Amino acid sequence: MTESEEDAQTIRLVAERLMKTHPHLDGGLVRGSVQTAYEELRYARVRTYLPVLMERRAKDLLPSREQGGRDA
Repeated sequence: MTESEEDAQTIRLVAERLMKTHPHLDGGLVRGSVQTAYEELRYARVRTYLPVLMERRAKDLLPSREQGGRDA
């Protein structure tokens, strides 16, 4: 698997995990936040923690229920 294929798989898995934990949010919004997080971190030298760092950053980018999530 090439690095770009690994990155695409990581993005997909992180987005799926976040959509499960935040079902009240639009899937496109979640995927967009994960993509933004990836873009910010894509040149990290140590890639071991890239998925967890992407997930944390994407969560920071997502609106909370109080900020206008769909069920808010």
